[in-house]
Amino acid sequence: MQQSAQFWDKAAAKYAKSKIGDPGAYETTLARTRSYLKAEDQALELGAGTGTTALHLAGSVARYTVSDGSTAMIDIAREKVWDTGASNLDFEVCDIVGAPDGPFDVVLAFNLLHLVEDLDGALSRIQTLVKPGGLFISKSLCEPGLGAGWKFTLLRMVVPLMQMMGKAPFVAFRRTDDFERQITDAGFEIIETGDYPAKPPSHFVVARRL
Repeated sequence: MQQSAQFWDKAAAKYAKSKIGDPGAYETTLARTRSYLKAEDQALELGAGTGTTALHLAGSVARYTVSDGSTAMIDIAREKVWDTGASNLDFEVCDIVGAPDGPFDVVLAFNLLHLVEDLDGALSRIQTLVKPGGLFISKSLCEPGLGAGWKFTLLRMVVPLMQMMGKAPFVAFRRTDDFERQITDAGFEIIETGDYPAKPPSHFVVARRL
């Protein structure tokens, strides 16, 4: 966790200023997520970054815990919440393993799991955070099929070089079917999927804990 946290601490200020790459896909993700949230829910977002998504979704639940392994990211998230006056958010500096136990009605992880090396271990921990019958909602970059396009091919070539220079974190390019299988193997039933955006697939999954 320490090395990853240091990378994101350094990147936090720049990350906070970056624009959403595909606003339409982002709004679709928010809408699909909101459709599963209930006013009485206790929700936990893992890898919440600077809290942008948390602020969009917190109004749909009773309590929303914003967590991230980077102290700098959480500091920025706190400032955003202070500026809006939202009162139902809590903050935790932690990785997936160190997340508060809950259990929660909903656990969310957006643009996080492709940055995790031990996905099976992470999903096993997440399963313990979700109450029986509760939901795990995630979106993760996945490996595209045929016709990936030159931009993705270039990304695959550039990422290892950037990692060597400390300019990029670990990134896993998993196939969507493998990704879904690992989720179901962790004790979840997948009830909805989608790709927002479709190329390369940013794979959205809603899964219920068995």
